[in-house]
Amino acid sequence: MRAFAKSDIGRAREMNQDYYYIPNENDELKLFILADGMGGYKGGEIASKLATDSVRRYLTTNFTKISHEKEEILKLVKDSIEYANMVVYEKSKENKELESMGTTLEVCVIYNNRVYIGHVGDSRIYRIRKEFIRHLTTDHSYVEKLVKDGTITREEANNHPKKNMLMKALGCTPYVEPDVMVKGFIKNDILLMTSDGLTNMVSDKELYEIAKKKTNLVVQELVDLANSRGGYDNITVIAVYEN
Repeated sequence: MRAFAKSDIGRAREMNQDYYYIPNENDELKLFILADGMGGYKGGEIASKLATDSVRRYLTTNFTKISHEKEEILKLVKDSIEYANMVVYEKSKENKELESMGTTLEVCVIYNNRVYIGHVGDSRIYRIRKEFIRHLTTDHSYVEKLVKDGTITREEANNHPKKNMLMKALGCTPYVEPDVMVKGFIKNDILLMTSDGLTNMVSDKELYEIAKKKTNLVVQELVDLANSRGGYDNITVIAVYEN
């Protein structure tokens, strides 16, 4: 397994409120986390780092204590996100300047040819297998709800004025219900984790065409492409290749 990551401030923001974590080669737990923070001066920056660090600490502390059955791992991922939500929410209450902060959160644990996923917000996780790219998560956004309801088309959603309005984020309320799922992750599969600063600028087809090159330059190429089109938000991408 090989993994590469890149986070960039973009061309329009004053600070990078995205944050990520990938394991070292020697780490037993293959854990990947991406968070896109929001709220006030430094609020988003604090929320994304705090959420990432909280999930990492919770999972690395408790992973060896469970049986590693599918349902046990899924529950642990869910519990780690609920724990991170509590930590970020409590932090937001300590300082008035932080009271509106929150973050998206994507968590992937790769274990025994499976990827265990936890998801809150509109950052995304994709799996590329053979000739297909599949969006594994569902955006917790207002426009996604409109698409599901049949009010607007997928094409209209791409340019909707409320495209960035979230229906769910981590740390904004005392409790959050993350989406959790398990998918196969086998030889030659590719996993992509992205913030919306990338997916708002780059199509799924372009993600596929670049990611399938399977080099360490992929993450830089994707960031450069988003920046070449305006870089209106922070841009973060993690690419994981199963050899």
